[in-house]
Amino acid sequence: MQAVILAGGLGTRLQPYTFFIPKPMLPLGNKPLLEYLVEWVKQLKNMDEVIICVSYLHRTIEDYFEDGGRFGIKISYARSERPLATAGQLKTAEKMLKDRFLCLYGDSVYDFDLAKMVQEHEESKAFLSMALMKYKTKLKYGFIDTDEEENIVTSWREKPEVEGLINIGCYIMEKEFLAMIPQSSTVGMDKIVKDVISQKKIVKAFTIDSGFIDIGDKRSYLDAYKKYVKRLGSI
Repeated sequence: MQAVILAGGLGTRLQPYTFFIPKPMLPLGNKPLLEYLVEWVKQLKNMDEVIICVSYLHRTIEDYFEDGGRFGIKISYARSERPLATAGQLKTAEKMLKDRFLCLYGDSVYDFDLAKMVQEHEESKAFLSMALMKYKTKLKYGFIDTDEEENIVTSWREKPEVEGLINIGCYIMEKEFLAMIPQSSTVGMDKIVKDVISQKKIVKAFTIDSGFIDIGDKRSYLDAYKKYVKRLGSI
């Protein structure tokens, strides 16, 4: 099996940190974020290659990981001249992929039972499996409900709590998924997954309660950084 890690984004929400370092190479403790992902996918017994999709500041990633020999797994690179959003970036690896594969976003840390996700994908004969996590949050504002016909306020819900399942950017995909992505297009994964659902193909949900850290903005990055530095103990 092969894994594709999408690591070509500009990381605009993490500027100025990402002016000179691509987001997947930001340090967490004593390693870059991307190294944790490589180590995590290696746990699969039949995982034999990691393909990293790169664009912005790609040499920083390529010079660090090289051919993967230092990390005990073959590492290859699919390079685009410009960022292409998540699905567009994945498309650049199409010719390198042989069969079913794992796809990860390069700006998160994962720690859940990946082997079980692969097993459930195979057993369900799904076209695509998505890892989802239970999430709840309290809204910043109160909601006012009205009767639209009479234009009368009917209730006031002060800062209600909402909950649901969120996409955490980890997929098991059949290779045929790539044929649905337009060539050289800046297109997000959400658009292609919606197309898959509309075509009545099986999209399997793999739900987790924990084991996901998003490094989407400066606050979430600093929170994760402190957590990983704490694990190192006193230096």
